[in-house]
Amino acid sequence: MAMDAKEIEALIREGIPDASVRIEDLRGDGDHYAAYITSASFEGVSRVKQHQMVYAALKGKMGGDLHALAIQTSTPE
Repeated sequence: MAMDAKEIEALIREGIPDASVRIEDLRGDGDHYAAYITSASFEGVSRVKQHQMVYAALKGKMGGDLHALAIQTSTPE
């Protein structure tokens, strides 16, 4: 069962409350998404750890309900 973009966004915002989140459906199939996440909490944190924070916010849905997610993280400028 595919996840809705709004659900992905809500989970990320819940897990990273200060985040600015934009979700893009890459193929229009509800299965392949890109997430663009900006958060001050990423400051001074390695890219790997930033992505781990996003995965944690998704509460284990990655690889199950959520098939593919390209993640791009950044800090506010």
